[in-house]
Amino acid sequence: MINESPEYLRMSSAAAITLDLKPGLFYRAAKLYCINLLLTYKEGCIGNCAYCGLSMGRYGKYENKSFIRVEWPTYKVDEIIERILEKKERVKRICISMVTNIRAKNDIVKITGIIKNRVDIPISLLIAPTILNKDDLKAFKDSGADRIGISIDAATPMLFERLRGKYVKGPHRWDRYWECFDMAVEIFGERMVGSHLIVGLGETEKEMVATIQKVYDIGGLTHLFSFFPEKDSMLSNFPQPPIGQYRRVQIARYLIDEGISSFWKMGFDEDERVRDFGLPVDKLSRIIDSGIPFMTAGCPGNDGQVACNRPYANEIPGDEIRNFPFKPEKDDILRIKEELWQGG
Repeated sequence: MINESPEYLRMSSAAAITLDLKPGLFYRAAKLYCINLLLTYKEGCIGNCAYCGLSMGRYGKYENKSFIRVEWPTYKVDEIIERILEKKERVKRICISMVTNIRAKNDIVKITGIIKNRVDIPISLLIAPTILNKDDLKAFKDSGADRIGISIDAATPMLFERLRGKYVKGPHRWDRYWECFDMAVEIFGERMVGSHLIVGLGETEKEMVATIQKVYDIGGLTHLFSFFPEKDSMLSNFPQPPIGQYRRVQIARYLIDEGISSFWKMGFDEDERVRDFGLPVDKLSRIIDSGIPFMTAGCPGNDGQVACNRPYANEIPGDEIRNFPFKPEKDDILRIKEELWQGG
């Protein structure tokens, strides 16, 4: 018998460790502040995204497939709620992710309402635009969600089509995702909708920065990821982007989302790599020294600080931390400065 939503949810390994549902420790004593949950069904997700561990084309039974390289064990919703209440001091936000499965539309509303009625913690929803309309988004807000995430992932229409659309026999369409983004901003408000974008799927830095600016101009914010190959996915042998490329895009994302600079003020070389962030050198140096641009970007808790900090979702824990789940220390900043102009 398969344990399915709405009675059951999968939970990230990091969240299960945070709630003491499974043993484990985080590298450098990092802490997770967001409980990441995932709807689950016997038939899984109808998406066939080339980089995703939940892809219908990936080998194995859906309930055994990893996501973002780690296991997502399944628990009863009631058990999850009880454990969140017991460990409430550790939790600043809850994020519930849909899969592209028509059953998820109603189930996520039901689950959000149940959790919100028992737990006074902000709830975000990572949604599946392909199966949604405006009324669904309104229902999400009415059920208690305060923020929405949309995984656009690929920075250009061509890459989106190649990795998520017709080229891989997937159902997703670039225009539909942006239509949904517009509707979500209308319903949830400016800066209450986040776009997931993955650096390193084949785009140039200029293309990625332009898409980050597009998200901001619509009224959203960008939650940035660095590509890491998922075992047995279609991109399992695709390399990670050079660390210098990721660092430059991180800075650009921070400057755009904070309203400090913009795509239009930045300069790019003949290979479309960032060469000028549109700021005086001293101001840029102070921002880099703060370490903040290199921390995980995600939905905040009630304290205004990032809660969805996803420790080591972009890399194997070690010296090369791509998204810092805590404020970088002095030695980290020195390393970041060395990395910044690597790879061109």
